[in-house]
Amino acid sequence: MKTPSLKIPKLRRSRTEESSGVTAVVRLDRRTKNLTKRIRPGEIAVIDHVDLDRVSAEALVACEVGAVVNAATSISGRYPNLGPSLIVEAGVPLVDDVGGEVFAKLSEGDEVCLEGDTLYLGDQVVAKGTLQDSESIEAAMAEAKAGLSVQLEAFAANTMEYLKRERELLIDGIGVPDIATPLDGRHVLIVVRGYHYREDIATLRPYIREYRPVLIAVDGGADALLEAGYTPDIIVGDFDSVSDRALATGAELVVHAYRDGRAPGLQRIRDMGLDAVTFPATGTSEDVAMLLADDMGASLIVAVGTHATLVEFLDKGRAGMASTFLTRLRVGSKLVDAKGVSRLYRSRISPPALLLLVLATLITVAAALWSTPAGQTYLGFLDARWDAFIYWLTGLFS
Repeated sequence: MKTPSLKIPKLRRSRTEESSGVTAVVRLDRRTKNLTKRIRPGEIAVIDHVDLDRVSAEALVACEVGAVVNAATSISGRYPNLGPSLIVEAGVPLVDDVGGEVFAKLSEGDEVCLEGDTLYLGDQVVAKGTLQDSESIEAAMAEAKAGLSVQLEAFAANTMEYLKRERELLIDGIGVPDIATPLDGRHVLIVVRGYHYREDIATLRPYIREYRPVLIAVDGGADALLEAGYTPDIIVGDFDSVSDRALATGAELVVHAYRDGRAPGLQRIRDMGLDAVTFPATGTSEDVAMLLADDMGASLIVAVGTHATLVEFLDKGRAGMASTFLTRLRVGSKLVDAKGVSRLYRSRISPPALLLLVLATLITVAAALWSTPAGQTYLGFLDARWDAFIYWLTGLFS
C-alpha cells in the first residue's frame, strides 16, 4: 500500500548533546478518530488505543503526525492487528504502553519532546514506554497469530448471539423504516470511511457517471463523498463522525438507534433543525445501510471501505462486528465490493473507441461529399464562402 509522504519534524539536540528527539506540540484524545480531526502535520499524537487498527493508523499517517504515543498496548496479542506496522513503515516513531497517567500530566497544546522511549515536558519525564520498531512488531504479530483461534471462537459465539437477537430483522426485515428516496430496482453505492475508500471512489468514477447509483454514506462516508465531489443521497449512522456541512447537504437522514430506541445522534439532528428517521438495530451502521438498501429493493449494492475479511472484522475491535458477517450473508448476491467492480467494470464506450468512431464518421462524410453531385455542390459553396472570408480578412490589413 502506498503511504502518503510525511513531514516529520526536524530532529534536534535537546536534552543532551548525545541525544536527539522529536519536539512538537502535543494533541491528546482517547478516541483516535476524534484526534485525527484536529491534529496538524508534525504534531505528536497521544492516544489510548488497544490493538491499534488499520483504519486509525492510516488516518494518523495521512495527518502526517510527527510521532504517536499510545497509553495502551498497540498489539495486545488478541489478534494480529495491522495498525502498528503501518505507522512504523511510514517512518513515524511509535512509543507503546506508556500508561493512562499521561493524559493527566499533559494538556492540549503543550510543547513536548520525545526522545527514544521517553516523553518530556520541559525537564520533566511525563511518560515512558516501549519504542516499537519493525522487529518488535514482527515478534508481537507472531505471538498474536498463535492466539487467533481464541478470537475465532469468540467471534463465532458473538455471531450466534446476534442471530438470536436480530433474527426477525435479518430474515423478515422487520424494523426497517420507510424512506423517501426511491431505491427499488436501482444500484446503490454504500460509502464507509474505511480501508482504501479514497482509491475505491476514484476507480469507481466511470461507474458512478454511467449508472448514477443512489449514494448512501455511513457517518464520515458523507464527508468522503463531498471530498470526491459527490453529494450523498442518504446518510446513515449515529452521526458522531460526520460534519455539519455534510448533514446540511439535503440528504435523507437515517439515525442508527439502539434496540431500546435510544438514538444519541438524534438530538444533534434536531438542534440543526433537520428531520430524520430512526433505525433501531444491534449491529453497526454499515450493516444498517446494507439492510436498508436490500429491504428497499436495490438491485445491486456496491460497498466502499466496508469490512470484508475476517481479519478486518477483528480489526474493528468490537463484538458487534459479527453482525457484519451475518448482514453480508443476508444481502447475498446483491453485494459487490468496490474493488471487484473496479476490476470487472469497464465503461461501455472507451475513449479510444469513441475517438475511432468520430474519425470513421468524418471519413464517411468526406467520402460522401467528394463522390456525390450534391456533395460537389456543397463543397463548391464552402469553397466560395472560404474565399469570401479570406478576402475580408486580408482587407483588414491592406
